Amino acid sequence: RLEWMDDPWRDVRAAGEWLLRLESIVRPTVVHLNQFAFGALPFAAPTLVVGHSCVLSWWRAVHGSDAPASWDGYRAAVHAGLANATLVGAPTQAMLTALCEEHGCFGSGVVLPNGRSASDFAPARKEPIVFAAGRVWDAAKNVAALEAVAPRLRWPVVVAGAAQRPGGATRETTGLVALGELAPAAFANELGHATIFAAPARYEPFGQGALEAGLAGCALVLGDIASLREVWGDAAVFVDPADHEALHAALTALIDDPQRCGRLATQARSRALTFSVRRMVDAYLAAYRRAALGAAAGADALPEVECAS
Repeated sequence: RLEWMDDPWRDVRAAGEWLLRLESIVRPTVVHLNQFAFGALPFAAPTLVVGHSCVLSWWRAVHGSDAPASWDGYRAAVHAGLANATLVGAPTQAMLTALCEEHGCFGSGVVLPNGRSASDFAPARKEPIVFAAGRVWDAAKNVAALEAVAPRLRWPVVVAGAAQRPGGATRETTGLVALGELAPAAFANELGHATIFAAPARYEPFGQGALEAGLAGCALVLGDIASLREVWGDAAVFVDPADHEALHAALTALIDDPQRCGRLATQARSRALTFSVRRMVDAYLAAYRRAALGAAAGADALPEVECAS
């Protein structure tokens, strides 16, 4: 169980003990962690803790309030992991800022953008389809907004992704063509044929699905949130996640204007190509050097933020 799941702490402790034993055998130069709690472990090597998501910032984006006291154990574990890390990373500046705001000062951080291989997501013959992807059960993905507008669109809205929460109930969809979870090749094929990709997200630390859709030549309609603005700039249409009429209007405008839709798809693909695997790898290697050798090494290779509580 991961730290955000129900009653995870026995598993988290066991995993932490295993990681410490592994470090004593491997003796790595740097330990790279993608779960916050492990940052508090007494590793001998310097640590890079990368925050890909956070329940507290998720809760604020979805519910508009602080997470309740039932999340205090998670809150304490994440704070300890960040505070003890040698270096903290996140895929966007927006996510780094959210971590600072929710968990307090942890020194400096680095932006480590995600990347994908363009060869895995080739554009194909486009069809009149609005495509969406993500965990259907996750309120942050805002599938409800797509359900609200789909019956009034001329094109079908197709959604791919898990409908069952880990260890929980299944969320059924209404008015959408639900494909469930797809294998990577099948997912890439669906994106290749889709004309528009819609992700009116309330919370998205980076937006891997949008990146893959951009590479596949889809026009993008995205939630108007800081992280997606940061990644896409003027290469997408942004809508208020709470405004169903704005979402309907944005999708209808692209459906009714094939030339504009095509231009936007071209812009999205051009922007997506800048988020290459090579760029991602180089950024992580620079972060490893910085963690291992100190703040001076690699300081000019990555954007840096000073965290303010």
